Amino acid sequence: MYAHILLSTDGSDVARHGLKHGIALAKALSAKVTVIAVTEPLPIDYGGGHTGGWIPSQQEVDAFDAASKERASKVLDEARTMADQIGISAKLLHVPNAHPATAIIQTARSGGCDLIVMGSHGRRGLKKLFLGSQTSEVLADGSVPVLVVH
Repeated sequence: MYAHILLSTDGSDVARHGLKHGIALAKALSAKVTVIAVTEPLPIDYGGGHTGGWIPSQQEVDAFDAASKERASKVLDEARTMADQIGISAKLLHVPNAHPATAIIQTARSGGCDLIVMGSHGRRGLKKLFLGSQTSEVLADGSVPVLVVH
């Protein structure tokens, strides 16, 4: 039924649960797996009105990018270990400086994925009570089926 599954993770417990479920599903279906970790860009406050804002130096941007890359690498290494333990191979992909929902949707489309598996919420705080904001955005797109794991 599904030949290529995109698994989204940010390293959170909920995302990890979705990852485990997606890997098991891929194994059962003999499907290809791509695991994506998206890191957002450094937020910049240009200020407005009476506030001065904050614009980071190049050194701060570089340090942020390096930390994001290191975090994504750890998250993807964990995904690789989980896939190896169950006996499947997974393509690992880090998309830096991107909006997570947009990157997930674009990767699913461009990679020919026919299912996206993701946790009900990740590191997005309490913006949504039941579904994380990124999960909600991916669901709203509707171009690729989405399996949300609680």
